[in-house]
Amino acid sequence: MTELTQLGQQAQQASYELGLLSATQKNDGLLAMAKALIAHQDEILAANAKDLENPQVPTKFIDRLRLSSERIQDMATGLRQVAALADPIGNVDRAWRNDAGLMIAKERVPLGVIGMIFEARPNVTADASALCFKTGNAVILRGGKEAIHSNQALVRVLRGALREVGVDENAIQLIEDTSHAMAEKFMQLTDYVDVLIPRGSARLIQTVLAKATVPVIETGAGNCHVYVDKDAQLEMATAIVINGKVQRPSVCNATEKLLIHRDVATAYLPSMIQALRDNGVEVRGDEATQAIVPDVVPATDADWPMEYNDLIIAVKVVDSEAAAITHINRYNTQHSEAIVTDNYQAGKVFQQRINAACVYINASTRFTDGFEFGFGAEIGISTQKLHARGPMGLAELTSYKYVIDGNGQVRA
Repeated sequence: MTELTQLGQQAQQASYELGLLSATQKNDGLLAMAKALIAHQDEILAANAKDLENPQVPTKFIDRLRLSSERIQDMATGLRQVAALADPIGNVDRAWRNDAGLMIAKERVPLGVIGMIFEARPNVTADASALCFKTGNAVILRGGKEAIHSNQALVRVLRGALREVGVDENAIQLIEDTSHAMAEKFMQLTDYVDVLIPRGSARLIQTVLAKATVPVIETGAGNCHVYVDKDAQLEMATAIVINGKVQRPSVCNATEKLLIHRDVATAYLPSMIQALRDNGVEVRGDEATQAIVPDVVPATDADWPMEYNDLIIAVKVVDSEAAAITHINRYNTQHSEAIVTDNYQAGKVFQQRINAACVYINASTRFTDGFEFGFGAEIGISTQKLHARGPMGLAELTSYKYVIDGNGQVRA
């Protein structure tokens, strides 16, 4: 038996047991995990320090990789928030009696075994474990080599907490072989994994989509835009763009592109670009932007579809809201898009016509987050149009079955 097959069998067996746990038992497990993270934070931080010492980690991903006491506290808070949420398992979406007198109910059930493939984001280990556990799903985690020491420490702590409350620790497992060959085998573990969720770069996600035989929920790279309309409050627009680009440039909900209506571009762009530069952002611009601020870096065709994950932004001047919508729908990754405007109709047209999981009026794209949406945590941002779209919380980690009660009916 291979190591991967063993992990799959253990996860499958754990999923059967998890499906029988009460909401109280699952909440007790989540609270124990939160407590354990705080109690063992020195151990976790020491492991994270080893990962941060790796010279092969790109500078722009250091922020994603770095843990701190505050971030571990945030992980624990997320676990406690998930514990406080209603358990969706067993909920009945709808029930009805058919013409034959059968009582039919559509009931929420766990997916089973969830596989996670992700990169240098050790917080995903805690978030995914919490959401999967609450929904009665076992999870097999495969993080990137950049975060292997952090993930090993986190999984060791979380599994220990489950043991202490009498729950099968194999509800949470980590693939410690970070090779591409092992990842590809994991993508094809159809006998044991019910759904695979990749979380990371566009390259990772496309690799999973191309090679997986396990069903995949596609989570999104984030080429997110802010469009500043001619009727925008410009000070508000500046604050939204700076927050979206600068607060955490390496994450998928960071603002990567700025579109500005031509009617306000000449008056507004110089101060907007200066504000970006004051925050260390490299600004690239189309020809119209260069005509207004000549020393911006010329944008090329390769810039418009690119997710930078860095302190870089590309700026384009557009003739109308319709032109902005056309550009965004052509180049975006269907993640998060925003308009800044005081024109109610323009805002609603933007929300209606933009093809994305999350569409904002007068707010930063940085709010696309399970924690901010009140989900306690998220397992990823789905950019598909299947049962899950946008931040994926508890409901998106369930399936359903029909339970039918009769009294002897046979079909004519």
